[in-house]
Amino acid sequence: MHLSHRIRLHPSDEQRRYFERACGTARFVWNWALAEWNRQYEAGGRPTAKKLKKQFNAMKYDAYPWLKDVHRDSHAQPFLNLGKAWAEYFEDLAAFKAKKLQDRPHPPRLKKKRKWEPSFYVANDKFHLDEQWIRLPKVGRVKMAELLRFQGKIVSATVSRTADWWFVAIQVDVPDAYAKCERVRDGIVGVDLGLHAAATLSTGERVLAPKPLRAALRRVRIRSRRVSRKVEAAKRAMGIAARAPIPKGTRLPASNNRRKSSRGLARLHARVANVRGDFLHKLTTRLCRENQAIVIEDLNVKGMLANERLARAISDVGFGRFRRQLQYKVQRYDTRLVIADRWYPSSRLCSSCGWKNENLTLAERIWTCQRCGAEHDRDLNAALNLERLATETALPVASSSGNGEHGEADTLSRRRESDVCQVRGRSVRRLGAEKEAHFCAPSG
Repeated sequence: MHLSHRIRLHPSDEQRRYFERACGTARFVWNWALAEWNRQYEAGGRPTAKKLKKQFNAMKYDAYPWLKDVHRDSHAQPFLNLGKAWAEYFEDLAAFKAKKLQDRPHPPRLKKKRKWEPSFYVANDKFHLDEQWIRLPKVGRVKMAELLRFQGKIVSATVSRTADWWFVAIQVDVPDAYAKCERVRDGIVGVDLGLHAAATLSTGERVLAPKPLRAALRRVRIRSRRVSRKVEAAKRAMGIAARAPIPKGTRLPASNNRRKSSRGLARLHARVANVRGDFLHKLTTRLCRENQAIVIEDLNVKGMLANERLARAISDVGFGRFRRQLQYKVQRYDTRLVIADRWYPSSRLCSSCGWKNENLTLAERIWTCQRCGAEHDRDLNAALNLERLATETALPVASSSGNGEHGEADTLSRRRESDVCQVRGRSVRRLGAEKEAHFCAPSG
């Protein structure tokens, strides 16, 4: 089982400058490879990552001599990443055409300088760990904030930046005997996600989200205006009209005050993300540790974010991140994750008699069943229906071998929903059962 531990680094100023160059190199090579891939494909060729890498290696030091100052892993790994990205795109596109995916996938895109998370790759034989120190190529020893958490074979490392802090994510192949965790209870719980309460459990408990963005929104606006004023001043110094777009290829002069303001804004956004991530990690770990089966809804988060009135509140809770964390943590606790169909009417069904309220609106938080007279809280009623759905249909299902009726579904879900059940009404299919639990636990 592959697990990843993200550790903060304390580099020197010279090491920081190298990290910046290595990240820029990885971004440059990705954009070069993607542009060349598209050019060859439009010309009728059949490009591959291996061919592009061979083509680039034949001319890289002559055309780009500054690459000699950066370790080769930074300009070798992007080709492998691009090949995987295209393979996943064509796989998802075939699934979309077969109506197994509802959202059309998009092909790999160019990485813009200000709109991507800077990072670069280091192979496992190119770095060495010595307690709280890591020896990286070209820069030497760098202090780590803590020891590596997992024991096993080290697979790779990725150095990345968040705000002005640097981190290294070390991926380790951990034996199952150490990676698996024991559950403290064997409950069955339905979880209804919402905005009033981040999660309403079928046990009646309501878990409130900290909503860090709403708490820090005033400070975010103040710091954003500070940065904006300094950018407008730099534009005036370059002779660019106010509120006019910056011409392509133009680099504005960056003052020390502008750099400090930008770092302050980035740190504030990082803190908001850390508070949200801490809440979600604690909640998902608790659910997996205390339950043998968890059932959630297949929410259309992308469509929900299109609502300009709810987008900020939904993002502040983190619906998509909640599901992603559950999908890899259930493997460590041997917990069953059941995903109800997107159209399953969990809020409209009476949890007492099963009558369906066709006229229920989003504004109605409490409603009364016209058949049995039971009064329901909307969110708790949905969680109870989800729990019953898991109890009645999902738990008795045996593991699928991956052949026959659901072979294609198992293949499609291999990298996404291993050991996850998908419930459609009253029918159930086991996705990716009894496959090797091979994943990288996202950090943050």
